Amino acid sequence: MIQFIKKQRIPGLLFLAFLGSIIFFGITYLYPMEWPSQEVRIIRNFGWNDEGRPSLGNTFLAEGPIRAADKGELIFYHSPSNPASVLPSPLGFWVALEHGDGIIGIYSRFEVDTNPSFPDIIDKDVVVGSAGQSGWTNQEGFYFSLFDRRERRWVNPSTIIAPFEDTMPPQIQSVVLKNDRNNQIDLSQAKTIRQGRYTILVAASDTRLNSNETPLAPYRIVCSVNGSEIGVLTFETFSTRDGVLMVYRNSLVPVRQIYSLDPVFEIGEVEFMRGQATLTVIAQDITGNVRNNVYRFLVE
Repeated sequence: MIQFIKKQRIPGLLFLAFLGSIIFFGITYLYPMEWPSQEVRIIRNFGWNDEGRPSLGNTFLAEGPIRAADKGELIFYHSPSNPASVLPSPLGFWVALEHGDGIIGIYSRFEVDTNPSFPDIIDKDVVVGSAGQSGWTNQEGFYFSLFDRRERRWVNPSTIIAPFEDTMPPQIQSVVLKNDRNNQIDLSQAKTIRQGRYTILVAASDTRLNSNETPLAPYRIVCSVNGSEIGVLTFETFSTRDGVLMVYRNSLVPVRQIYSLDPVFEIGEVEFMRGQATLTVIAQDITGNVRNNVYRFLVE
């Protein structure tokens, strides 16, 4: 916090330098961490619907060394050479570092052909492993996730680390209304619907630089009906409450309510009365690119 004790005139150049320092240090504070590798291709990101379960981190195709995203204290490493690593892990060979403020970085699916020897404190940019195929994967790369143990929640890495370049807005593949009899209406084709209560299902994805890339999850999906907000689903954190994984959609709700085996997200429920209706769906990625679809129909 900056407190001004006495009002005084600040010369123009001095003020610009002062403002620049605030911007510089503000950006440094917002993004103190860096990605474990820059030469990567993202194939799964935080929030992606992986056959009915959310991805709690980012999966990368990569080769070569993986580095500490920030200075951290070694908490645990899992490898065949570690006596504590008796049981197999879906993460394969993995390392956990506490980076401060309760944030734990988990670096996983490494190659296991070396006998690691880690110090208690690992500096930023120090190599912690090599991309590999250990764990439940058949692709060369690594999996990176962040866990806030104070709040008991998984954190989207792109909210802490500067996001990768993204010039493409998300895509909205479909918006479907489902009634209590499980009948589904594709709003891209419907001109009329019957009055009643419906669940809103949205299929949306994002690509970073071109449409041929592997689809990723958007950062936020917002749905409104006749100008009133119905649901806001945000992939910022996943929390654990009494052993149940929760995601934020207006409030914390169980993940099983949002995710299904189909690649769709349940955004909310709405009661349609007779008359004209306008349903708007907005999908946004982490860098702010936006896709906006509007559906107009008659409720009979």
